[in-house]
Formats: sequence, C-alpha cells, structure tokens
Amino acid sequence: MSETLAAPFVTDWLLRACDAMRDARVDLIELDRAIGDGDHGENMDRGFSAVREQLRDADAEAKSMSELLKSAAMTLMSTVGGAAGPLYGTALLNASRAADGDELDAAGTAELVAAALAGIQKRGKADRGEKTMVDAWGQAADAAREAADAGASAAEVWQAAAEGAAAGAQATVQMKATKGRASYLGERSIGHLDPGAESSRLILAAAAAAAEAAGSTAAGDATVGAAKDA
Repeated sequence: MSETLAAPFVTDWLLRACDAMRDARVDLIELDRAIGDGDHGENMDRGFSAVREQLRDADAEAKSMSELLKSAAMTLMSTVGGAAGPLYGTALLNASRAADGDELDAAGTAELVAAALAGIQKRGKADRGEKTMVDAWGQAADAAREAADAGASAAEVWQAAAEGAAAGAQATVQMKATKGRASYLGERSIGHLDPGAESSRLILAAAAAAAEAAGSTAAGDATVGAAKDA
C-alpha cells in the first residue's frame, strides 16, 4: 500500500463525495426534516454537483492537491445553501492549506483532518457534544492522529478517520441539540441522527475509499514494474 497520496487521490475523493451526496440526497433530506428545515440533502447534492462540473474542466488535471481542495471549497461556499456551505467550504479551505505539497503522508493526512475540524469549529462556533458535524469531524481527527502516531500509512489514516467519523455521527443520535436550528427542539432532538454529521461521515468515507484505491493502484504498478525487471 502506498505510503503517500497525490493530486489524483483528491480528485477521486471529491468525485466519490459527489456520488455519495447524490445517492444520499433523499436520506439527508429526511434526516434534516426531522430536526431542521429539510434542505440539507438538496443543498449538498447541488453543491457537489457543481464540484463535479468543475472537475470536468480541462485544467483540473493540472491542479495540485491544494488547488483542487481550494477550488472545491469556493464552489461549495457559493452553491450550498444554509450553514453547510460556509462550514464545508471553510473545512476544505483549511484542508487546502494543510495539503500544500506534492504528496500527502500519514502525518499530513492527520493534520489535514485536524485543520478541517478547526475550520468548522471556528466558523460554526461549535464544540463537541452539541449534536453537529463537529462530533463526526472531532472523532475523525482523533482517530487520524492516533493512527498516524502508530505508524499507519496515509490510506490507513484515512480509514481510521472514516471510522471515527462514523462513530461520531452515530453518537449524535443520543445527544440533545444545543446548536443550530435543531436546538429549538430541545429534548425532542434526542433520537435523531444529525444530518451534518451524516454528510461528514459520507465525505470522510469517500476519502478513505479513494485512498484505498490509490494504494491498490500503486501496489499494482509496483508489481508490474517488478515483473518487467525480472
């Protein structure tokens, strides 16, 4: 498995996230309808559809990891309605600053996830335990750092982040919302999965899948190369 990731990984990650938002559109709408205004799925699908179109541009393949993430960030900020656009846009903008080299290693991956979390927290003025996307990103950042410190590869760090996000999102079910529109429901918000935490889980799962695919491709290329040299 490849120890580092490069720009094609980011492109694949974003495209997988586009697919995930399209496929989960109705589910996210239903989740948001229960404790919000019901537009999260529509907004996320619209925003990531715009990201997909952007990635079809002729110059997309020439962009660095940082440039790809920054472009996606600006697109989400301008096309996703409600609070999600600024929050996800800031997350990816922070991530673009963390991914400022040609390759992303395990430590860099952990830093990228932590930077995205910091952006969301600063923009949304939210903390863990308030039943928001911060609960998913917070556990993702913790798991990513732990995996990186343990010597995992970049792909393995992404997998740890995705698993952390899944656990963090699921934990919101039993939380009472104290931030955002859902907080108006008080105790009635308990028992519902936070839609922002769920969309965050999907985005980080897309990253893990893209990283795994990049690692598999690199391993296959190495095997072919070794066979040719034999």
